[in-house]
Amino acid sequence: MAENLNDIKLELDTSIIQTWKSIVTLIVFVLTNIVVLFPFHIPLYIPRWLSNGVLDGLAALRVIGPRQDPSQHASDSINGRTGEQNSETGYFVRLMFPLNFVTAPLIADLFLLAIVAIGRDEVYGGTIGSNHISPIDIMAFFITLAYIAISIDASGLIRYLAFKVLQKAGKFGHRLFFYLYAFFFCLGTLIGNDPIILSGTAFLAYMTRVSSNIIHPRAWIFAQFSVANIASAILVSSNPTNLVLAGAFNIRFVDYTVNMIVPVVVTAIVLFPFLLYFIFADESLIPLSIQMHELSEEAKARKPVNPNIPHARGNAEEEENDPENGEQSQQLSLEEIMNPFLDKGGAWFGGVIMIATLATLLAINAASQNTGEHPVFYVTLPAAFVMFCWDISFGWLHREETRKIARDGRREVERARAERLARQLEEMERAALSEHQQSELQGGPAVAHPHTPQAEPADATSQNKSGMTTSVDGRPDSGDEDTIAADTNTAETSNDGRSQEARPSTSARSTLYEKQGSTRTDSFKPLEGVVSGVTLNTGLGERTRASIERVMDAEKQAHYDVTIHPEQGKATLVSLLADGYKWSQETFPTATAVLNHLPFALVPFAFSMFVLVQALVTKGWVPVFAYGWDHWVNKTGTFGSVGGMAFLSVILCNFAGTNIGTTILLSRVIQAWQKIHEENGTPISSRNFWATVYSMALGVNYGAFSAAFSASLAGLLWRDILARKHIHIRRLDFFRVNLPIISIAMVVGCLVLVGEVYLTRSENPYDA
Repeated sequence: MAENLNDIKLELDTSIIQTWKSIVTLIVFVLTNIVVLFPFHIPLYIPRWLSNGVLDGLAALRVIGPRQDPSQHASDSINGRTGEQNSETGYFVRLMFPLNFVTAPLIADLFLLAIVAIGRDEVYGGTIGSNHISPIDIMAFFITLAYIAISIDASGLIRYLAFKVLQKAGKFGHRLFFYLYAFFFCLGTLIGNDPIILSGTAFLAYMTRVSSNIIHPRAWIFAQFSVANIASAILVSSNPTNLVLAGAFNIRFVDYTVNMIVPVVVTAIVLFPFLLYFIFADESLIPLSIQMHELSEEAKARKPVNPNIPHARGNAEEEENDPENGEQSQQLSLEEIMNPFLDKGGAWFGGVIMIATLATLLAINAASQNTGEHPVFYVTLPAAFVMFCWDISFGWLHREETRKIARDGRREVERARAERLARQLEEMERAALSEHQQSELQGGPAVAHPHTPQAEPADATSQNKSGMTTSVDGRPDSGDEDTIAADTNTAETSNDGRSQEARPSTSARSTLYEKQGSTRTDSFKPLEGVVSGVTLNTGLGERTRASIERVMDAEKQAHYDVTIHPEQGKATLVSLLADGYKWSQETFPTATAVLNHLPFALVPFAFSMFVLVQALVTKGWVPVFAYGWDHWVNKTGTFGSVGGMAFLSVILCNFAGTNIGTTILLSRVIQAWQKIHEENGTPISSRNFWATVYSMALGVNYGAFSAAFSASLAGLLWRDILARKHIHIRRLDFFRVNLPIISIAMVVGCLVLVGEVYLTRSENPYDA
């Protein structure tokens, strides 16, 4: 049964759209969605005295560390220029403020509140709920269920099953394409599209990278993205858009699945041959036989790495993310897919919890007609808490093991970074020495340097043929060398003894570089002619020394947060939080990884969009759209209801704040359409009503793979994961490749839906 329309407080007066508040509200709504579609940053210029005052105040309160004095960089910023000061020493500090899908709707709501265009009713309806749409219930349900799904993903189950699918298909390209297509569809139906995007995208990036005859991963990644979003249309729990739709029209979960499963399954079946034989009919994309690189026996015998433990792979992750390391990156990618990590206990427990939760949801929702409505998060919240307790308990029981792996991996990262820094400094020093020698051979005047404790004769420090840095008398420091060798042996022994072994570094380690690895990253400071423990040729010019120090400073800003303490050693709130987060990563790796991947950004976005749409309702715009839809349905009938709503939903996914914003807006339009017929005394036919509702369900799910990444949050996540794997998809390519896919999927789905509503629905009045 649908909700009682007499309880819906929808004003159908369209004359209020002529007021300034209504006009401003519509303009703000449109501009907000443009920003969501094309995010950008705006510069904010803050007076330096104000910025310094705030930073000094926070430092005095021990919130952050003391700020760095920019005067030490003033010579670099002014020297050789016209005297214009840069952002480091100017009178203003430039801050880049992001305008994206999180900030833009929130700012729009605050602006409308500030000019009194909206008030309490809109905010209440967009947060607590109205007209049978409760944003709080929907977000609580989605976040808690997402925790269970992502926890299953964090156990390594999806990658492990994908590896088994890869083994099952062998080297047959078309068979593997079909197996992976079916695998992602079945799994996406159960746990939704987000876990498939998280693990499946990375798996395909690795798989196509280690194949010698797959020229581009386009076919595999686009097929995976489309089928994951198609599968998410079957269950209400698979996508937040389905939750909004089911709540708006009081659809039982079982009824929703019964009406959606046939169009969705037929779409997936028909779409596959089009993908294989028409859209991606190219041997370089889907070869008949896939030539995979072989994994060495040593790598096969190595225990898989738990990717949730920080630095578990040691320096391997940095090498893999470096596009210049072609062969090494390929080998690491091969090991990632052919020797996957699997936490069997977590996978089994998570699978049982997920199945039990979905079964309970379906049972309670089916019985709600007799027992009354209950918020669905009453089921998912306890289930997520049980899963969280499992992750915490498992992490605590294995804390010594995971901490040791993280510690050893962090040392390896520090050691490799010191190697890289030393090589850069050595190359720069050699280049400067060569330039100096050439100038002397050409008879140029010698450069005089004042004798200071920091400036010794140019030949005071040199390098021997082996690359060792010698002391002033030309002899290497043997005591340090012996100590370093002992540290190296100790580290290697500890690495071999790990139960979850981290991948050893593939870089060659000299004794000098081992010495550098024992120092902390934040101790890199030029002192007494030594930068980062690497002795510099102090006879070099000041410009060369400044260049070397800039290299050192850049290395300190590496993206791995190995150390985060202020130089003075005093703890601050930021350093304590950083230490706490690092401790949590090393002690509870699974729980921390799951919390990191939860779509928390969806919460402020959804609430803000609910408020904006509620503003359109109260300002008369939604009734205007509803009258337009009513005219369309009266002219075109059931075919027009299906085709028109499917087209609108797909288009609006790209221009109305992702598919979630589209679902919110169109649900309100359909509710106003119901109210129009209720007041006119001309009820909507059951066939036309359900054709409209379920075609919208198809459109908001399929619309994720249409024209823009921002058509869904899953699209933004998919793009970011691919970018981290050095696969960059342009907006135009995304639209061009998806255009035939979305066209075929929507045509097939809508045709099946038309046949379904003609068979199962009548022209009798819709029972409101």
